[in-house]
Amino acid sequence: MKKAFLVACLSWAVTASAAVLNVEFHFSPYTGDRKADKVEQVAGQARVLINGVPVARQEVLAQQVPVLFEEREVAAAVWAPAASLGSSVRKGKNRIRIEFTPADATKPYRALFRYATVTDQVIRTDTSPGRFSKTNQTGMGEEEKSVTGPVSFEREFDADFAEDHPWHHQPPVTSLSDADRQSLKQLVRDRAAAFKPAFQPIYQELSGIRNSSLQLNTEAIRKSKCLDKAYAAGVRIVPAADLDIVTTGNPEIVVSAKSGELFGPEDSKAFSRIKGNDLQMCIGVVLGVYYPQQILVVRGSEDKWRVVR
Repeated sequence: MKKAFLVACLSWAVTASAAVLNVEFHFSPYTGDRKADKVEQVAGQARVLINGVPVARQEVLAQQVPVLFEEREVAAAVWAPAASLGSSVRKGKNRIRIEFTPADATKPYRALFRYATVTDQVIRTDTSPGRFSKTNQTGMGEEEKSVTGPVSFEREFDADFAEDHPWHHQPPVTSLSDADRQSLKQLVRDRAAAFKPAFQPIYQELSGIRNSSLQLNTEAIRKSKCLDKAYAAGVRIVPAADLDIVTTGNPEIVVSAKSGELFGPEDSKAFSRIKGNDLQMCIGVVLGVYYPQQILVVRGSEDKWRVVR
């Protein structure tokens, strides 16, 4: 008994001293038996919200997916690591919500929500005599529901690894004036117009990104002149005519298009005139980062709006 108590104490000490690097969430809508090697993933659309702020939207395809390990983990349709979900993740307490709307609202299915905390230490667990496993994850758990139609899961989590931004402490924006809305529309227009030589606003924003999940070599992008070559090929960016501007109960405002794309090409055929895989990849990455289909905006100095990540 004393030996068992000592082992438990040592295990607790290792876990307690480990630094938390991330908290991961997985969502899987499926039909079939988790005891089998594969199940059928259910088609639909998923949305991820952090503290009430929509941060990701993902199309889920109908396809066969594997069931893994002894725990019978269904391969995730949505993988949401908190450290990669942007600045809406606060240092300290947070709440994630994953919503799923199936393409066919009449067919029953099962919805699996899994979570785990990722630490900087590997923990060894003896599973049976002569066998052991190693993992850097703790606090693993899951919820599963049998449902028909839309489903959602919510969970609180701590994110002491998140960056504490000054604007996190601004008062929530609960309403917008006509002047606010006009300013936000102008911000979107100005952002689209930034795609022109010498692309200074784009380079400046890319160089300021401090996100471990997104590593950009701004100097290499500049030297490649992929933006200049895309512009020479006829690539131009136009903003959506009608915007959807939504308050979230936080300092962040969500700006997207009411329909279609928030930012899109004036001439989609222009991209075919960009030659070379490296150049195409370069311009694709830059446009994907600087021109997302949803932007988060907060009040900046002199009451001006600015984009945050």
